[in-house]
Amino acid sequence: MTERNGQEGREFESKLIPIMREGVEIVKLIVFKELRDSLVSREAGLPPAEAAKLAGAIINELFGTPNPQPELAAFVEENRGRIEEELRGLAGRLAKLRIPLTDGLRVQFLCDSLEGQPSEATLARARELGVLMVDREVPLPRNFLDLVRRLGAAYGLLVPTEQRTAG
Repeated sequence: MTERNGQEGREFESKLIPIMREGVEIVKLIVFKELRDSLVSREAGLPPAEAAKLAGAIINELFGTPNPQPELAAFVEENRGRIEEELRGLAGRLAKLRIPLTDGLRVQFLCDSLEGQPSEATLARARELGVLMVDREVPLPRNFLDLVRRLGAAYGLLVPTEQRTAG
């Protein structure tokens, strides 16, 4: 590979990584909404704010992205057992989202790797929890972004492509 091709590859990666990470964040937001709603429907009397904090903590734990804010870190420690219990049941409760979860976790891993941030433990934990679909191939960037666009539109988080081009 020539120096020029190497530079072009790095420029492509530097533009693609933020887009891919944005896709991962949309997957996390969709999972958050589903998980929060699941918690509220399963636990009568659970305040919506508590369900939201718990759902956020579970997702942060799954993706290996803990929130550094002291009050949220304290919440995680106070609710560690409950978070672990929810993580163990996640694959079954959110079975319809296992494909985007798998792809989101793998894309995050790839982005982390390209940026020199080791995150093998996150994938290993997702596999251990049964969330990661091991037989599923790693998505190509375009396929992942197409999946994210479809899901984001279905959940009302993104404007469908047809509407963006028609406007």
